[in-house]
Amino acid sequence: MKNNPFGMDPAMMNASPMLTWWQQQWMKGANPMAQMQAAWMESLAEAMKFEAQFLKTVAESGQHMTDCLNKKEPTTPQELHDCYQKLVQQMTDAQQKRMEQAAELSLDFRKRLWEEI
Repeated sequence: MKNNPFGMDPAMMNASPMLTWWQQQWMKGANPMAQMQAAWMESLAEAMKFEAQFLKTVAESGQHMTDCLNKKEPTTPQELHDCYQKLVQQMTDAQQKRMEQAAELSLDFRKRLWEEI
């Protein structure tokens, strides 16, 4: 009599070894799928972290612009222009970093999937 790991009817196991083999392969396949899903979730969490960092930068830039416009002493147009240019540069740098992280995230995700396969 064969070993019965899945609680199958013994007559069914003896009659159909292919079904037993299929069940064993199916059980082995469930774990890698869960690991691939975990890799996807890790990548998603990283993407959300990058987006939160970008939104923080946007909020800080808005605050700096408000500070530039609400100075107590009158500002010259040149000071306002310099402040605006500084903020535009900060936002450009933040967007560039965001795009680099997004491109890197795609490669990291592929690497994680390959490791799971």
